[in-house]
Amino acid sequence: MATPLSADRLLKALRDEGLRVVEHRSWRTHNRNHKGPWGPVNGVMIHHTVTSGTSGSVELCYNGHSSLPGPLCHGVIAKDGTVYLVGNGRANHAGLGDDDVLRAVVNETALPADNEANTDGNRYFYGFECVNLGDGNDPWPAAQLEAIEKASAAICRAHGWSQRSVIGHKEWQPGKVDPRGFTMDAMRERIRQRLGGSPDGPPAPPPAPRYEPFPGAAFFQVGRSSAIVTAMGRRLVAEGCGRYQVGPGPSWSEADRASYAAWQRKLGYSGSDADGIPGKTSWDRLKVPNV
Repeated sequence: MATPLSADRLLKALRDEGLRVVEHRSWRTHNRNHKGPWGPVNGVMIHHTVTSGTSGSVELCYNGHSSLPGPLCHGVIAKDGTVYLVGNGRANHAGLGDDDVLRAVVNETALPADNEANTDGNRYFYGFECVNLGDGNDPWPAAQLEAIEKASAAICRAHGWSQRSVIGHKEWQPGKVDPRGFTMDAMRERIRQRLGGSPDGPPAPPPAPRYEPFPGAAFFQVGRSSAIVTAMGRRLVAEGCGRYQVGPGPSWSEADRASYAAWQRKLGYSGSDADGIPGKTSWDRLKVPNV
């Protein structure tokens, strides 16, 4: 049994294990602590989402739904191995499970068959939802499996637990099938081997983008002042699309709009598609230097 990790310690443990971690919205204060206790914690539980796509899966696990409010876990593990933190504290992921299984996790002994649902698992387990349809056909990429291994090992390492403190939802609650597509015994063996060595250390930060990413159409409105607008205008002039009498400058103006409309027409757009408001495709082709 252990005191739950603080948000800072959980984040550090995951990153120290070599994981790419995204802090989603207000995850640090997002929990169900008002509905029941959180802790002492005893283990890590692995689930599959029965969804596809990262963004929608992360939002679902953060918000939950009408019959099961979020957060639905502590972290979502995407297919590319990125971990999205969505909750810190009690989360609606484990539900009721078998007290004999909990006892085995606490003692780190072999798991018995789960045949009862009499114990509140949301109190005792960290939960990770892994993006997968759970139909037995949706693949588990190597990067995602490695991230499950690393996330589980990170928490075990922080608490001094062995791989026996990691279980699947299907090993906790009768009738559950997740995670489907790999065995928990194989995953625990991977975690055991990882815990036998040192953590990988934080991943190297990604290189700064060469070009300015598309800031969204709503960015381009009267009153906006940004170096991005200046950089865009200079690229429009370089492309022969400048319609400026003065500038370009940092404040979004009708001259910027007219110039961008000329760029859109140069790309073959017409009508409402050449209204001078940048869209992602035309923006990416303009290659505005990073500012």
